[in-house]
Amino acid sequence: MKALLYFILILTLQSCATKKYIKTQLLPEGIKSATEETYKVVDNEQQLLQKKEMIFTANGRIKHSKTVDAEGNIIQETKKKLWFIVELYPGKETYYCKTRWKPGQRERISCYTRKQYKENESIYHYNADGTIDKIVDNFTTFYTQYFYYSNNELSRIVVKDKNNQLIDEILIRCESKDEKGACLKETRISIITKNKEVRQLSANY
Repeated sequence: MKALLYFILILTLQSCATKKYIKTQLLPEGIKSATEETYKVVDNEQQLLQKKEMIFTANGRIKHSKTVDAEGNIIQETKKKLWFIVELYPGKETYYCKTRWKPGQRERISCYTRKQYKENESIYHYNADGTIDKIVDNFTTFYTQYFYYSNNELSRIVVKDKNNQLIDEILIRCESKDEKGACLKETRISIITKNKEVRQLSANY
């Protein structure tokens, strides 16, 4: 009986385990909160697209986040619960997202409304160090994003469809870091669309 209860406990913990956000994003240990601003670059001028504020748990997962647009309107808000993540959107039903750990360094993240309608699902594949290897959309576009790293930095994301046809390739470069190694300014340039983005991070420890 004890063995059965232990087995059930292990399955429950695995179903709700998630990789640390700070590991997937190459952020340093000890970070308490951060603000990430995303800009599009047009004619060498930066135009704010969105700002995301994050509060972290002691073990490096997002406890609460709020994303707003350039006018300050809320785009998304997330709240970490014991067994799932709540995603709030203006004018839409609330999403309840659950992570299930799968063998081979993988997670299945599925989001549902309270009516149990599935809204999206992705399979995250991880490297041994906790960084993202690839993300497979399992519900809408069925695109796969492949992540490449150089010198412990994210350097490229390649997006392909389910037929392995190239959709986009994004070149990424960290322009500056803080004393703990967090990337404070990152540029992203699409080879296909030529669009350029700048992401700026402000971290609190």
